[in-house]
Amino acid sequence: MIETFKKDVDQGLKASTKTLPSKYFYNKKGDALFVEIMKLPEYYLTRCELDIFENKTQELIDGLDIQPETYFELIELGAGDGTKTKKLLASLANQNYTFDYLPIDISANALDLLEKDLCKELPKVSVQTQQGDYFEVLASLKKSKKPKVVLFLGSNIGNMTDDLAAEFIYNLGANLQAGDKLLLGVDLIKANDIVLPAYNDSKEITAKFNLNLLDRINHELGGNFNQEQFKHQPEYNESEGIAKSFIVSTTHQTVEIKALGKSYHFTEGEKIHTEISRKYNDDLLQKIIQNTDFSLETKILDSKGYFADYILKRN
Repeated sequence: MIETFKKDVDQGLKASTKTLPSKYFYNKKGDALFVEIMKLPEYYLTRCELDIFENKTQELIDGLDIQPETYFELIELGAGDGTKTKKLLASLANQNYTFDYLPIDISANALDLLEKDLCKELPKVSVQTQQGDYFEVLASLKKSKKPKVVLFLGSNIGNMTDDLAAEFIYNLGANLQAGDKLLLGVDLIKANDIVLPAYNDSKEITAKFNLNLLDRINHELGGNFNQEQFKHQPEYNESEGIAKSFIVSTTHQTVEIKALGKSYHFTEGEKIHTEISRKYNDDLLQKIIQNTDFSLETKILDSKGYFADYILKRN
């Protein structure tokens, strides 16, 4: 894991356009900051998808077309704290559905917290946590041949370019059987005044979350980033529906990373691209899945029409 981190940081910072992968936001501090972000008034995404899971739970279950007496595996990619999923789990348990819940996450800390919470709140639910890379875990689960429902919520697919998203969904299909389902949560294209504050909150929690990447490099790789000389900068292009997050150097500076034995120069105003947050509509999603093994079956909206949970079926 640390070798991959070193490689990704080096490749990203020596590139002509600097980047750092968003997956490295999530360590213990990053997990806690993201939980705070999800509670912020500006961050509508979690509330809107939670609205679906709270108020349209049965519609979700009906759309997944699963029978109470048929055992299935409910697999969640990037489970986090499970706030939304708990609503679905509770409803399935109350209706005596037969299933195991398998949350997959790169963060052992997040999985430990989720397992403890579920043990207290939903003791009837069978939980089998899976730490690691999504596709490595899915490949190991493929052997079971049991029906599977995969949850990929929170518009996490939006952290990928469209080409990568298409490849990701194709690879998901390669690890599933015909008839398996994918519940895909996506943020819909909206106006700038709704979207941009979600990535630039008044309490600056999102800024801390973004800049925590530099602290992580300092702590784990012996970097000497000075956070005071960098700032968080979000941008949103409404016409293309893509929000981006950057860490921007506020001065000319050189940063050393001891574990890499290298130094990296930054000019004043130079950006490190850390994240994209793609927004969607029906046409765009159909284009992304057109060369995959999935077909779109159902679309469920929140009460404001800001967010959609699409149900896709593996052909």
